This record gives sequence, C-alpha cells and structure tokens, in this order.
Amino acid sequence: MRLTVDHTTTYTYERGASYALLQVRKRPQNLPSQSILSWDLALDGARKEVSYSDHHGNLVDLVSLDPGAERVAITYRGEVETHDTAGVSGAHNQLIPLWLYERATKLTSAGKEIRALAGRFPDASPKDVNVLHDLMAAIGDAIAYETDTTDAETDAEEALKQGRGVCQDHAHVFIATARLLGFPTRYVSGYLMMMDRIEQEAGHAWAEAWVDGLGWTGFDVSNKICPDARYIRVATGLDYRDAAPVRGLLYGAERENLVVSIQVQQ
Repeated sequence: MRLTVDHTTTYTYERGASYALLQVRKRPQNLPSQSILSWDLALDGARKEVSYSDHHGNLVDLVSLDPGAERVAITYRGEVETHDTAGVSGAHNQLIPLWLYERATKLTSAGKEIRALAGRFPDASPKDVNVLHDLMAAIGDAIAYETDTTDAETDAEEALKQGRGVCQDHAHVFIATARLLGFPTRYVSGYLMMMDRIEQEAGHAWAEAWVDGLGWTGFDVSNKICPDARYIRVATGLDYRDAAPVRGLLYGAERENLVVSIQVQQ
C-alpha cells in the first residue's frame, strides 16, 4: 500500500522565544514493514541544525527557532510504500541490549492495578505470542478510548485505574504489564491511515514486544489488532517520552498556542 503523509505542527506566541531548540522525531526509516519513497522537511520561523540517530535508532532533526519568531511551522511531507508483515518487525538491530526494554519508567511503573492485570496470565512464556493477544484484548476492554481524559504525563497505573484514555495510555499499560510477564517491550509512535477520515489531530501510538522466535511484534490496543499495511512506524523508546514527536527547550516565549494538522491517505 502506498501512503502519503502531510504533518504540520504550528506554534504561535504572543512573544517569541529568545532561545529554543527542539528534537523532532517525525522521520520514518526503511524497515521490513515500510519503504520510504520521499520524506521532506519545510520550516517557517526555524532552521535545521543537524540530523542524527538517537540511542534507540530513531532519526532526529534538531531544529532551532528563530529568536523572537511569533509563528513557527514544522512540516513533513512524504510518501511511503507499506508492507503487511502481520505486525512482526523482526530482529533487534539496535546497539542497546534487549534487557533494557524490561526496565520500568515513570510512565510504565507497575502498581496494584497493573500487577493485578498481569496476575491474570500466570503461565505466560516469552515464546507465547497468544498471551500478548489476550493481554491486548483485556486492556482494550478495561480502558475505553476517550480523548481529553488523560495527558502526556498520565502513567499506566493511573490510566488503568480510571478506565479511560487514548492510544498512548493503551500502549503504556500494555508495556508495563508485558514487562512484568517477562517480555521486553517498547513504545512506538507513528501514523495510521484511518478508513473514515483523512484529517487527524494527532499521530498514533502502539507497543512492540519481543517474542522468542518472532522478534519484535506490534500490538495496537486501541484497535485490537497487530499493525498492518495502514501503519507507518516512526520512532520507538521505553515510553512516550523517548518517542515523542517534539521535545526540547524553550526560553522567553509567552502564551504558546499549538495546532497540529495531520493528513494520512492512500
């Protein structure tokens, strides 16, 4: 399947920043599930300083904002040929070891609720992918998809306890629980072509677990499926913070307003 993506992030300020430096993770790379045909960056009110690969293997553009700019737009446009691999990404090709992905973070720490969920799978084995499918279904039933009920700082335990959240929360709960069950697991950010719309307000997120004999395998709790040809993978990490589309430093700005526009279509 050939997909096109148009992703613009626009910041406006009452007074522009005196200094700002952003790490932008919106650039996908060639993988068994996708071939990048084109991917271009356009900046207004900012400039690219350098591009590099981070410790998770993500492609990062380091962008500085023009001092005093009251409007900044970061736009990526690209075309990707996707391939349905039934969610299997395969081998671990990163420098960091697999056991790192068993480490809990602030957003994926296991509390009472997560441990109770993990307790429903007492016979889990690192080779049993069916356990992960069952876990995906259980989390989908436990957490209703509702926007504006959580934010970027909501952790897995809190999301499971309140029973509402979005794809980021689904992924964090899956990661926290799967790690307790002995699976190295990571967060994935990217794009999903939706069947009922082209315009989207945000990117998508899911999780990948390492299964002995299969390798990295994706699970999208929000849609209760493994990623197919409608998905484009962009960045991975221990949790959202490692794979966030934009992170950085901002000094001197006043009253920031953020607008995100995403179009994904065949």
